[in-house]
Amino acid sequence: MSQSGKPSAELQQLVADVDTGGRAAGGFSGALISVVAIVWSVWQLWYASPLPFSLGFGLLNDTEARALHVALALFLGFLAYPGSRRRGVRYRVPLTDWTMAFAAAFAGAYLLLFYNQLATRPGVPIAQDIVVATVGMVLLLEATRRAVGLPMTILALVFLAYIFLGPYLPDVVSHKGASLERMISHMWLTTEGVYGVALGVSVSFIFIYVLFGSLLDRAGAGNYMMQVAFAALGHLRGGPAKVAVVSSALNGLISGSSVSNVVSGGIFTIPLMKKAGYGGIKAGAIETASSVNGQIMPPVMGAAAFLMVEYVGIPYSDIVKHAFLPAVISYIALFYIVHLEALKLGMNPSAVRRPRPMRERLLGWGFGLSGTIIVCALVYWVALGAQQMFGDSAIWIIGGLLLAAHVALLWDAARNPDLPQDIDIDNPVLPDTGRRCAPACTS
Repeated sequence: MSQSGKPSAELQQLVADVDTGGRAAGGFSGALISVVAIVWSVWQLWYASPLPFSLGFGLLNDTEARALHVALALFLGFLAYPGSRRRGVRYRVPLTDWTMAFAAAFAGAYLLLFYNQLATRPGVPIAQDIVVATVGMVLLLEATRRAVGLPMTILALVFLAYIFLGPYLPDVVSHKGASLERMISHMWLTTEGVYGVALGVSVSFIFIYVLFGSLLDRAGAGNYMMQVAFAALGHLRGGPAKVAVVSSALNGLISGSSVSNVVSGGIFTIPLMKKAGYGGIKAGAIETASSVNGQIMPPVMGAAAFLMVEYVGIPYSDIVKHAFLPAVISYIALFYIVHLEALKLGMNPSAVRRPRPMRERLLGWGFGLSGTIIVCALVYWVALGAQQMFGDSAIWIIGGLLLAAHVALLWDAARNPDLPQDIDIDNPVLPDTGRRCAPACTS
C-alpha cells in the first residue's frame, strides 16, 4: 500500500487479475473488450426480463442462452486475462489470444449456431462435432487457468481422467469407462456436461446478482459501508478491527469477490489495526477472515446458493432466510474475538467521537432504524400493491416509481457533500453521523 493510503499498483493489479482480468489493453482491443462486456450485460438483463415474451423478439431457449453465455465468457476470458504475467502482454492482445478468443467463442456458441442440425442427430456426432467439442474443451480449460487459476484446471482434469480410468480403480469407485468421443460428446454436445445445471444457474441468477453488486459498488456503496462502520465503531476499543469485521459483512451483501473485499477495506483497516497494536499477522488474519466470510452473506453468497436452488428445488428466498442466521453468527463470533483480543492487549480507542448526550444518541438510533424499516416496508407493499392492482402492467409502474426515486435521491445527494474516499491512517477522524456537515468535520 502507498503512503497516501491509496491502493498500490500491485494491489490494483491483484484485484484486476481476479475480478476483471489482468490485461489493461488500450486502443481497439480495450474498446472491444468494453463493448463486448456491455453487450453481454445488456443481453443478460434482456434475457432475465419479460420483454422478450412481451415483444416476441429475441427469444432463446435454455440451451441457446447457455451457449451464448459460454461464447461471450470465453471470448472475454482470452482477451481480458493474459496467458502469462509478462509485462508486455498486459497492455496488448497477442495474435495467439485473438485466435483462441474467436475459436473459443465459436466452439461455445456451437450449440446455438447448429442447434437444428444437432437436434436431428442426438448421440451420433459427426467428425465436425467432435473436432469443435475437443477444441472447446481444451480452450475452456485454458480460460479456467487464466481466470481462476491452475488448481481449478487440475481439479477439472482429475475428474476428466476419472472418466477414462474407471476400469482400473477400486470397486467402490470403478466403472466401465468411456471413449474419448463419448466423453467429448457428453461434455460439449449435450446439456449434461459443460452446458448443465451449473451453467444454467449462472445464466439465470449469478450473472445478474454479480452485475448489480458491481454496479452498486462502483456507485459508492462499498465506500459508504466502510464509512458507516468507521463512524459507528471507530471510537471503540480495538475499533479498527471491529470496523474491518462490520464493513466486510456489509460489503459481502453486494460483493461476490473476497479479494476485492480485502483490498477495498484492508488498505485502511490493516494499517489502522497495526497502529492500534494488533500486529501485522493478526491484522491480516482478521481482514482475511472477515472478507472471506462475506461469501456467505445473503443475498449473493457465491454460486453455491444458486446451485442449491436448482439441485434441491427450494425457493431462493428460503435459502436467504436460512443462510442469514449462520452468516450473522459468524460475524458476531469474529466481532467477539477481536474484542477479546483488544482487551487482552490493553488497547485504547484510536479515534475520538464528538461527545453527544444520551438523548441525541437514542434519537439517532431510533430515527435510523425506524427509517430503514419504513423504507423497506414501503418498497415491499408498493410493489405488492402495484402487482395486485395492475397485473402484468405492474412492471412498468414499478419501473417508473424506481426511476422517480432514483432522480429524487440524486437530487438530494447533489445537495450534500460527498463522503471521503479514504481514511486518514495517521490521524483518523470519525465521520459525524449526528448532523449534516462536511465529512471532514471533527467528531
